[in-house]
Amino acid sequence: MAPEQLILSHFTLAPMHPIDERVRLAAANGFAGIGLFVGQYLALEKEGFAPHGLADLLSEHELCLAEIEVVTGLGRDGVGGERAALFEDAAFRMADHFGCRYMQVIGPAGDIESGTRAFGALCDRAADHGLVLGLEFLPFTDIYSVDDARRIVEGAGRSNGGICVDSWHHQRGANDLAAIGRLPGELVTGVQMNDGTRVPQHDDYYTDCLANRVAPGEGEFDLGGLIDTLRRIGASVPWSVETPSAWGWENASEHVARCATGLRNVMGEG
Repeated sequence: MAPEQLILSHFTLAPMHPIDERVRLAAANGFAGIGLFVGQYLALEKEGFAPHGLADLLSEHELCLAEIEVVTGLGRDGVGGERAALFEDAAFRMADHFGCRYMQVIGPAGDIESGTRAFGALCDRAADHGLVLGLEFLPFTDIYSVDDARRIVEGAGRSNGGICVDSWHHQRGANDLAAIGRLPGELVTGVQMNDGTRVPQHDDYYTDCLANRVAPGEGEFDLGGLIDTLRRIGASVPWSVETPSAWGWENASEHVARCATGLRNVMGEG
């Protein structure tokens, strides 16, 4: 995929949203690829639909499987344990069959030193499958900010390891645009765009970020500043729209259309 081509990230729709409609809506709204949650892929394997039925469905709609969500706890050598190992193995099968570019990784790290070791080892395993990793900073984990993620990624020093910048976790976390502006552009391996209110609508961060995101341009975030910063530092990757939403998960067709239109508008392509 080319820089700034658009991906329909998995969690813009419900975790187990029917795969045929997921792919159809992505194609109908001009996305070049989709993201897929490993948990749904495992279910599709169990049903006998993946990999071959999924490959046929993507081919029919001229889409690629662009990104894999998500390995927790920095993989099997981190604090992710057996679930991380299970997801890693499935992610590598996905990458081998579909030629995926990118896998999302999240904490917790435990601490920076052990997290750096685990992330480096995960990068090494992923490299055997042609994958680039994006470590996402999440304020509900101990990788709170872009600076936390940068310490781990640069400490690991792997060429296929980088940072995912998600507009929600930037805005609702440290909200430090200058820190993003100090990143080398090549360290940004993933971008996820969404919008929301400046003041949380729910006291619990995790609940709020799954229920209350809105399409880019429909909220109060400074998306223009973030986009300008990412372009200025030379971030050169496809961009995902990741907009989990209680309303959106119930109104999938309209939600995906609004997300696609909104992202193109804030990117200056509408």
